[in-house]
Amino acid sequence: MSSKVRVCAFESRRAPEMRRLIERFNGIPTLAPSMQEVPLESNSEPLLYVEKLLAGEVDISVFMTGVGTQALYDAVASRISTDELTEEIRKTLIAVRGPKPAAVLSKLRLQPAVRAPEPNTWHDLAEEMSRQGIELSGKTVAVQEYGVANTEFHEWLTSQGAEVISVSIYRWTLPDDTSPLQESVRKLINNEFDLLMWTSAQQINHVIQVAQEMNLEEDWFAAAKKVPHASIGPTASERLRQFDLSPCMEPSHPKMAHLVREAIEWVQNQNVESPAEST
Repeated sequence: MSSKVRVCAFESRRAPEMRRLIERFNGIPTLAPSMQEVPLESNSEPLLYVEKLLAGEVDISVFMTGVGTQALYDAVASRISTDELTEEIRKTLIAVRGPKPAAVLSKLRLQPAVRAPEPNTWHDLAEEMSRQGIELSGKTVAVQEYGVANTEFHEWLTSQGAEVISVSIYRWTLPDDTSPLQESVRKLINNEFDLLMWTSAQQINHVIQVAQEMNLEEDWFAAAKKVPHASIGPTASERLRQFDLSPCMEPSHPKMAHLVREAIEWVQNQNVESPAEST
């Protein structure tokens, strides 16, 4: 049996599943949840979206996440019923970034006209819209956001002549308890990990933020450049590269199980002694 790989992962919502997967595929897990979704204090953007829908002023509705799609319905429940909102959305061209918002919409009997192929990034969605010849010039496009506004996607839509309406329902913040994150920073600096595993770009921002708050940013980066980074897909990989960190791999499919299995196998195949074994 290959030697066990010491993995630090920053998944929050599915942390227990991530832990089980790492153990299943011969890893030693350290889970440091790095995010929580907090509803916005004001739901002004969802309500504006509804008003524009009712006025017939939205041409295309883009749904980026399943959680956000459901949260949109919840945020405007006092203004419009589920059935009414569904019928108004049906009048627009519907586009989705991935299978999760598509699944939520399917339960509401809404079928997207545009679906981004894997790995389900905004680039893939933009390419699919272009491939289908979706006319954007002069159109109003409402984009259900996921934690932070995707400025690059907005800029692309604007470059195609569209007017963009941002529909934010929640934002990402650090967890209330950041002690696991702080401990992960110390352990990385002490060479206690063989692999860092990222399942979203925002996780990277938050870990670095915590390292900064601990006055350990330089030490963290020095250690991080010595350890392989496994990325769930192009968006997280791009964020890593922005910080001069190079992902060692992306999984064959942007799924958690594929990521864990293939990343651990990648490390094992390097045949490099872990720091613990070389001391």
